[in-house]
Amino acid sequence: MFLYEVFSPELIKIGLDAEDKDEVFEEMVDQFCQAEKTNVREELLEALREREAKMSTGIHKGIAIPHGKTNAIENVHGILGVSKKGIDYDALDGQPVYLLFMILAPQKDSEKHLRLLKRLAMLLDNPQFYTELVTQTDPQAANGIIKKYEEIFIASY
Repeated sequence: MFLYEVFSPELIKIGLDAEDKDEVFEEMVDQFCQAEKTNVREELLEALREREAKMSTGIHKGIAIPHGKTNAIENVHGILGVSKKGIDYDALDGQPVYLLFMILAPQKDSEKHLRLLKRLAMLLDNPQFYTELVTQTDPQAANGIIKKYEEIFIASY
């Protein structure tokens, strides 16, 4: 499973309107529900909020990786959100978040969920990945950046 497949262009939102964590969860879950033509909004929000209550997923300078597990979906999905103005996220470093990689997974699929988080963490170790991704202005270009850096990462192993 490749990140560029999980974070497909229809699941990428450039120019988030949200100003805080709760608003961004709602905006990104709405993006997912529209793209996937599903009505599991409340279940997804509950899973994300439950996970976030344990510890902030604002883990790296300008980056958050909110994630949750629920039986409301059958496959692992990713939604990428890019904010130009920054989001008050209660991040561990206290700084605003500009990139959000939301991962939604079924309860039964912990292994795929963890592999996806691990691969994403490896890409985020490259500061150029963040720099290029945060400046994108359209979902297809953002998806192309993910694919480019994933291919570089794979080639290095």
